Amino acid sequence: MKLYIETMGCAMNSRDSEHMVGELGKVGYTPTSEPSEADLILINTCSVREKPERKLFSEIGQFAKIKKPGAKIGVCGCTASHMGAEILKKAPSVNFVLGARNVSKISQIIKQDKAVAIDLDHDDSTYVFASQAPSSIKALLNISIGCDKHCTYCIVPHTRGKEISIPMDLLLKEADKLAQAGVKEILLLGQNVNNYGVRFSTAHPKVNFTTLLEKLSQISGLKRIRFTSPHPLHMDNVFLEHFATNPKVCKSIHIPLQSGSNAILKAMKRGYSREWYLDRITRLKTLVPEVGISTDIIVGFPGETPKDFEDTLDILEQVRFDTLYSFIYSPRPLTPSYTWENKVPKEEASAHLERLQSRHKEILEQKARAELGKTHEVLIEKIAEGVAEGRSGNGRLLSFEAGGAGVGDFVAVKVVAHHKGSLKGRIA
Repeated sequence: MKLYIETMGCAMNSRDSEHMVGELGKVGYTPTSEPSEADLILINTCSVREKPERKLFSEIGQFAKIKKPGAKIGVCGCTASHMGAEILKKAPSVNFVLGARNVSKISQIIKQDKAVAIDLDHDDSTYVFASQAPSSIKALLNISIGCDKHCTYCIVPHTRGKEISIPMDLLLKEADKLAQAGVKEILLLGQNVNNYGVRFSTAHPKVNFTTLLEKLSQISGLKRIRFTSPHPLHMDNVFLEHFATNPKVCKSIHIPLQSGSNAILKAMKRGYSREWYLDRITRLKTLVPEVGISTDIIVGFPGETPKDFEDTLDILEQVRFDTLYSFIYSPRPLTPSYTWENKVPKEEASAHLERLQSRHKEILEQKARAELGKTHEVLIEKIAEGVAEGRSGNGRLLSFEAGGAGVGDFVAVKVVAHHKGSLKGRIA
């Protein structure tokens, strides 16, 4: 039997899709890249913004037209969690709905027509998912599920439930298995990774995220550890100092800002101020001068004034992020801000987004010029037509002639050119 999965959204959704492939492999399904060949089509959805949710029903319609007779369509993930049975009403061609908190039920639900499994209290934290042989030198590893924060714009607590950490012994066993299979770099996943250990569903020794990083770094064969996303509120000095001194922890970090305005941060219920955020950045750059920093920014949040936006631009100038994920505020059902009336006009929000992104492109050009002549240790992730591509420990993406190097090799690469912020190098 053939399985086709379309994955929308974040890395956590990608990991959920990997779990579903593993579980369905136990009952006879093998992946295919052609939906028309599939006996089972899964759409693993995102609902953080409105656009992916709108796309869902268009995709369902297209799959319904091309699927072979008898093939089933299942909707999974975050949109499945908050829409539930409404999806079956809107799209009769869908056979079942499986929420983001219920991934371990995939083998059972495929046997039940028109079933809906969206229980937010279901606990997958101790479930050992069937694993596949890794297809890359990099791998994803969930360390927690759910989120306890109540940011006023975010639907995730309503789609993934309360935060539960996955037991450390399970994580260490999985990471060791990945390393033995040739994985060189793992990316730890969680809504707030540095809040790891806040709650387990079974008895567990008291641990925190720093302890987990220490234990993972002791695994032989594992060369690099990355993680996303830490919450600024939990970035204490102990965490930052371990980040700086653990040689296996990559010196690139995603620190979501969302807004540079204290008034907007308060309205968002982010739990920190711009001063705290900048203090953490200053501390981080003192410890690791070459650190790579990425962030998320929302423009046009309800009540945002031109002055609030200028405060965001000010932080952009001070931090000079290496990567920026920026979006216009998207009202999501079930969130407090969904019903707020002080909306920012779309034209104003669009203009602000364009200004933010334009300035960031200029910053990236300046940062790229400053990289000329520097040498980085790069893990080769892919090679195409003799050109290798990979990242440095601090997140710089470089392309260069592979020579005799192969995928999975660590090579010293000197930056020799740049184009529109991208870096070109040669093996030193």
